[in-house]
Amino acid sequence: MAKEKTIYTCTECGGTSPKWLGKCPSCSAWNTLIESVAESAAAGRNRYTSQFQSLAKTAEVAVLADIEATDVQRTPTGQDELDRVLGGGIVEGAVVLIGGDPGIGKSTLLLQALDSLQRGGQSTLYVTGEESGAQVALRSRRLGLDACQVKVLAEIQLDKILATIDALQPDVAVIDSIQTVYSDQLTSAPGSVAQVRECAAHLTRCAKSSGTAIVLVGHVTKEGALAGPRVLEHMVDAVLYFEGETHSSFRLVRAIKNRFGAVNEIGVFAMTEKGLKGVSNPSAIFLSQHAEPVPGSCVMVTLEGTRPLLVEIQALVDSGGPSPRRLSVGLDRDRLAMLLAVLHRHAGVACMDQDVFVNAVGGVRISEPAADLAVLLAITSSLRGKPLPKGFFAFGEVGLAGEVRPAPRGQERLKEAAKLGFTVAVVPKANVPKKSHAKEFEGLTIHAVDRVEQAMDIVRGLG
Repeated sequence: MAKEKTIYTCTECGGTSPKWLGKCPSCSAWNTLIESVAESAAAGRNRYTSQFQSLAKTAEVAVLADIEATDVQRTPTGQDELDRVLGGGIVEGAVVLIGGDPGIGKSTLLLQALDSLQRGGQSTLYVTGEESGAQVALRSRRLGLDACQVKVLAEIQLDKILATIDALQPDVAVIDSIQTVYSDQLTSAPGSVAQVRECAAHLTRCAKSSGTAIVLVGHVTKEGALAGPRVLEHMVDAVLYFEGETHSSFRLVRAIKNRFGAVNEIGVFAMTEKGLKGVSNPSAIFLSQHAEPVPGSCVMVTLEGTRPLLVEIQALVDSGGPSPRRLSVGLDRDRLAMLLAVLHRHAGVACMDQDVFVNAVGGVRISEPAADLAVLLAITSSLRGKPLPKGFFAFGEVGLAGEVRPAPRGQERLKEAAKLGFTVAVVPKANVPKKSHAKEFEGLTIHAVDRVEQAMDIVRGLG
């Protein structure tokens, strides 16, 4: 009996190599080649030849200007925070990939969404490859979904799943998870790069041809990235990441890619005994409840997609040794080192012999540079041991020359802070609202700054 040939496939780009290499020859990624069974070329050619020939006969070319473009219709899932991330709801024929750590609540959220859709008149199907039907039913009862009419299929064979979707024609189908599904056309094990890519491609074609919206649940690696080939994220219409700390009851759903809505949109959920519940005021999560202002704390307004969020930045400056530490949680560590250099050079505040620790409260990650000014004010407050005034917040990007640059959509940030009762703001001069909009910010004192040293002087005057 002939020995099966093996090849090494890259988990990032799907490229192949006849032998193991530390660096992928296609995308130059390190340590991404894994061993798999080589598929015969004849099988692949026979499988697709007739399909390509039929497509070549029926394909038509259209002029872009002649195509009628209409807004896609969205079906709300019944979970407001999930709808926000999706751009308003599920789109017919869309393919959504959602990934997250084990036990974070992916299956719980999707089961709740399917139940809401079914009660709203939509036909739904839940395909589980990791649990039995009895386990899914037990979870639905635990979540309080009484008399749930969601159809459940416990199957991992691709052809049977596609046949069931074709027979039932559901409006929405969930595949939990794509790593457990396998195709008989391939000899590799479920979860391998070839199986994940092949099964996802077939399910995507099924969604586009039938109009069934398909949600794929994906596993993640220990680094937190979606497992399987990176091409999987290119196939689908939306990629969502389910995030959360094990010690916290709050969960974040973040859109990394969305062809039907805004990217970097965020949805906030709270895990309760009856499942996941949307949080209507997520800013309350990221603000500590201090009775009185404390040194080293500064509130900023960040943007997550279209939603402004108030987040508390905390800093602790303490005497260090000959090699002081710079540690940041939720913020870019390299940017922290740069901001400390700017603070010393342009504002005369030296932290060369001090340990500096910076944290974004609530486990949120802030990637935008608009947090720079709040970080510098929190560090200065901790170093001097003097708290910032009550009801104070700040935002703005700080450049290497010491200038304070404007943040995008500054007026929306100011409105959100004013709505939550904040009264004093230090913001870039370009973000100060015009006089015609002054009525919208009554009760809010806005200090405009161009330079870092101006912001420091204003804070000293307020203290």
